[in-house]
Amino acid sequence: MIPRLETERLLLREWRAADFDTLAGFYADTETMKFLGGVMERNDAWRALSATIGHWHLRGYGTWAVERRADGALVGRVGMINPEGWPGLEIGWTLGRPYWGKGYASEAAEAAIRYAFLTQPVDRLISCIDPDNIGSQAVARRVGESKGAFTHLRTGGQNHPVDIWAITRDEWLRRTAG
Repeated sequence: MIPRLETERLLLREWRAADFDTLAGFYADTETMKFLGGVMERNDAWRALSATIGHWHLRGYGTWAVERRADGALVGRVGMINPEGWPGLEIGWTLGRPYWGKGYASEAAEAAIRYAFLTQPVDRLISCIDPDNIGSQAVARRVGESKGAFTHLRTGGQNHPVDIWAITRDEWLRRTAG
């Protein structure tokens, strides 16, 4: 059910049970989770992965496991997020710290944006980014998103400040035509 996408260096693929230990390690890392609600214990990481897989079944889309093609390393997750109450169809990314600064997030996010605009009837995609998350803001700029309104997202019983970054279908078409 989960389609595979390939980029020059990455494979966006279905989740496997063997991915859990690596993903739980990413979710346990303070720096990786600094802007994503804080570290998760293993049992919470399991529930998060289960929700990620369930998202595909409930919505027909979700986030992919992102694998580096050169060696099969799981580098993170990237894809479409739209849980109940979300402000729109989000393109989100979370990479493990060892994989930051290599362009993987932008490469995978561009593939996810393409897939989203080709398969979903939306005129706009968003990314919800903490105002202090300079790294994710840079990714958003690289994939053609612009900073929009400030708001708070309510998740896990807490309010999280975010800027809504967005790219419209027309903006994406202009980028891909050039």
